[in-house]
Amino acid sequence: MNVALTTQILPASEAAVTAAACSLREGGLVAFPTETVYGLGADAGNPQAIARLYQAKGRPAFNPLIAHVGDLEAAQRIAGFDAQAIRLANAFWPGPLTLVLPKTHACAVADLATAGLDTVAIRIPSHPAARDILGVFGRPVVAPSANISGHVSPTTAAHVQNDLAGRIDLIVDGGAVEVGVESTIVGCLDEPMLLRPGGLPRAEIERVLGRALVQPPADAESDSGQPLAPGMLASHYAPRAKVRLDAQRLEPGEALLAFGLGAISGIDAAAVVMNLSERSDLAEAAANLFGHLRALDGKGVGTIAVMPIPNDGLGEAINDRLRRAAVGRE
Repeated sequence: MNVALTTQILPASEAAVTAAACSLREGGLVAFPTETVYGLGADAGNPQAIARLYQAKGRPAFNPLIAHVGDLEAAQRIAGFDAQAIRLANAFWPGPLTLVLPKTHACAVADLATAGLDTVAIRIPSHPAARDILGVFGRPVVAPSANISGHVSPTTAAHVQNDLAGRIDLIVDGGAVEVGVESTIVGCLDEPMLLRPGGLPRAEIERVLGRALVQPPADAESDSGQPLAPGMLASHYAPRAKVRLDAQRLEPGEALLAFGLGAISGIDAAAVVMNLSERSDLAEAAANLFGHLRALDGKGVGTIAVMPIPNDGLGEAINDRLRRAAVGRE
């Protein structure tokens, strides 16, 4: 690929939206903010653009991509919705929820983007810049996180620039994102199934459905098998440093990713300390998660120790990302 590509960076504006839509039509790669993380967009119906996207990210070709659309009517053109899916769409779209649904016969999303599956993952983002780009472009846009595959997900335009400058065409800078973790993914293929925890807590989804979400099969997460949905590779969201979870004490020279104001022994020997939320606020912690991991990893430490984080609400998504970050690479 052409790693000498000049990557343009534009502040979110009408001109940036026009430039983004034009680039997408020409097969370009455009990073833009959503309410969850920055996405790297390509025309969902253009296999060549999608291949460029996989190449730019170094993303495994068997990992499916989420198609972003502007409204429910556009979503129904590419996927079949049952009553439960409609209920969730009406309750949470636009917002941080992705639904995995059967493709329609007229589905405009290229097979390369769905990794050969007969399902498609769809989301309607709520960020104004994302919605404006989708509205002007007028077609589905696949948009995984705008980072090198497996690296910490980007929550600012600077994060995108650090990973992908010279690999993509345009970055639309809309400032820091609001949610800070990826969308929750629910499969609506039989019984509604939680495929990935994310920015929408499980309890809110179950409240709307009036029932518990089914868990995916035990073998659904594997680096050697085909994932059911985006973000389900076991070793994902990984910084270069080793990540040690549920740390009760700090070893000399380790970095500390703290949560709350609880004491931890050995903190005086920490290489550096960053706190996800001194107030023990899980929403604040989610928004800070990837930025703090990137900052700590940038210090060149060998290990990032992570204090325990409650597993309720958004804590489930935070712990899911941290667990994936801690999976060792061969």
